Amino acid sequence: MAAALLLASGARAESVACHVTYGGETQLIEAQPVESPYGVSATRIGSYFLFRIVFRRQPAELAGIKLYAYADRDSGPSLIHQASYAYPASQASVGGFSGRQFVYEPLRDGELQYWCELKMAAEK
Repeated sequence: MAAALLLASGARAESVACHVTYGGETQLIEAQPVESPYGVSATRIGSYFLFRIVFRRQPAELAGIKLYAYADRDSGPSLIHQASYAYPASQASVGGFSGRQFVYEPLRDGELQYWCELKMAAEK
């Protein structure tokens, strides 16, 4: 009965939405759940940073949200920040489940800020 009600009311789709600020500009990066983290690419943020979200719901023992920030160096991307959160993520009243985070790129003295939330949207 509960499954029928869920189907009748429209399935809910989750995404992770991160509000990423660099150089005074904020962009929203969203990620849908994936089965494997290996196909998830990073998003370019300005000329110095790359930001990657890996959101897994299945299998249960691997469920979680991982956030990565890379410095985009001449020799290739270099991981400078990684954060892991349990799924389902708890929502704080301010700053989403991650709180406001600050990431610094040491060679070019760049600062990236972000906070992330779990979003629900009705599928059509």
